[in-house]
Amino acid sequence: MTPAPILTPPTPATPAFPTTLAQVTAGSAITVVLVGFGVIVLLIVIYVIGSFINLYVQALLSKARVGILEMVGMRLRKVDIRTIVLSRIRAVKAGMDISTARLETHYLAGGRVPHVVSALIAAKAAKIPLTWDTACAIDLAGRDILDAVQTSVNPKVIDCPGASQPRNTIDAVAQDGIQLRAKARVTVRTNINNLVGGATEETVVARVGQGIVSTIGSAPTHKAVLENPDEISRKILESGLDAGTAFEILSIDIADIDVGENIGAKLQADQAETDKKRFQAEAEKRRALAMALEQENKAKVQESRALVVLAEAEVPKAIAEAFRSGNLGIMDYYRLRNLQSDTQMRSAIAGTDQGGTTGGPGGQ
Repeated sequence: MTPAPILTPPTPATPAFPTTLAQVTAGSAITVVLVGFGVIVLLIVIYVIGSFINLYVQALLSKARVGILEMVGMRLRKVDIRTIVLSRIRAVKAGMDISTARLETHYLAGGRVPHVVSALIAAKAAKIPLTWDTACAIDLAGRDILDAVQTSVNPKVIDCPGASQPRNTIDAVAQDGIQLRAKARVTVRTNINNLVGGATEETVVARVGQGIVSTIGSAPTHKAVLENPDEISRKILESGLDAGTAFEILSIDIADIDVGENIGAKLQADQAETDKKRFQAEAEKRRALAMALEQENKAKVQESRALVVLAEAEVPKAIAEAFRSGNLGIMDYYRLRNLQSDTQMRSAIAGTDQGGTTGGPGGQ
């Protein structure tokens, strides 16, 4: 028999260890870098979470939970996290579950989130129907939604005319020509439904002033207005001046009314002065026409006299022609001269100048 072979146990494998100092140094450096990077990342995470943890715990305890990731998203979108979280806490505590997304959307749109939330809380306490969308629309329209809700609960008084207007009274003239100067105070309440697109306080003041002027102008005398100033308020309220405005007129009170100038008499005096100047102008026109006619008549008289002189110049010629033709004798000529002399004498005695003829050969 052949003997069995003797089995030798296998030699164990020698583990791979770094054999050089360079390999040991490189491995340690990588480990240090990885550990340092991990520590930095951990510190950043702790810092980020630590900056949000206070608000997160506050919202969580108020049952208005806002997630850490939501806060990180707000930070990246440059949204004021504190404003959003505190506004959500106030809304939830008031019984309104307004989501963080809706608050953030209104903030990014340029709205005033705390104002809107305060207005909603005040409206709910006063039992005024006001939704989140309506409140946001009013706020984005540039209106103070909180002041509107407060005015709706507690009406405010508007002076008419306002302090910004050039006059401090509303002037109107009654039918008897007497001027009245009035001041009014208008009590208004905000109409939430017409706040978007409704007219402002300036329109209300202008309409009330228009109503005062119309009422005073329709009065027969100023005494009637002074006796019953409440008639102005009644007519203005019946006119429905608050239509299309953001307010509801509750009352109009005449604070003061004074008597001004006598506008009627002043206008009559001005009219009389104007008529006087007009009549003077017409008289001057007639005088100028008369003078022109007089000068024209004088010119006609001179023209007629010139014609008479020309006719008289023909008389001596006719007498000479009569002598030559034998139609006129010397005795006839002397009788004609005597008749002319007698006529001139009679005219001189009577004091009139009839411009006797100087014809004839002897008068030339």
